[in-house]
Amino acid sequence: MDLSLIACGLSEIHLTDWRGKPVHKSIIADLTALANASKQAGFDLTIASAFRNFQRQATIWNSKFLGQRPVYDINNCEVELATLSEIEKCKAIMLFSALPGASRHHFGSDLDIYAKNCLNSEQSLQLAPWEYQSGGPFSEFSAWLDENLTDFGFFKPYATYNGGVAQEPWHISHITTSEQLEQHQNIDAIADAISQHDILGKQTILVNLKSLHEQFVTNIIKV
Repeated sequence: MDLSLIACGLSEIHLTDWRGKPVHKSIIADLTALANASKQAGFDLTIASAFRNFQRQATIWNSKFLGQRPVYDINNCEVELATLSEIEKCKAIMLFSALPGASRHHFGSDLDIYAKNCLNSEQSLQLAPWEYQSGGPFSEFSAWLDENLTDFGFFKPYATYNGGVAQEPWHISHITTSEQLEQHQNIDAIADAISQHDILGKQTILVNLKSLHEQFVTNIIKV
């Protein structure tokens, strides 16, 4: 098994189904235990997004690069991409959307989750930080996760903004599985994947990949 292909979203051999979502086979027991414990605590743990392959990430990236999808800054204001250089455009996109080949969602060990029963019929899921903060519908769920995640083998890699990816309190990661795959989502593997696919801004990305990798890929909150 070529782990670099898995780490960069170019293989799905590692996946299985969990309640209708594709996840890494190795996380099933811990994820089920986490979901059962959260249920006992009063929260219906639900996955909003699980595995995402390279092509899906590339579609998101290219549409944002073209301005077909909005790109937001850290204050949730829309960015005028036309005023930016290519490297500035890449960094603006990477605040909220990973570079194809460099997304943790490629692993199948990383999930965006929410408590379905805490969202009333008049609300729609936004996956925005305010939903997980005091007064938000998932504030109690998020606090419970912070207290219990590591007991079930998970952590929040984007618990706070650290100058790379924006805060994502909904994003959880399976510790042992993600640590194994992180090693194979290295600069060479990402560069190889990008070189072989139609990715907008390709040359700028490849020239600046080392610094982008340091700022947005390996720059996470460790357990």
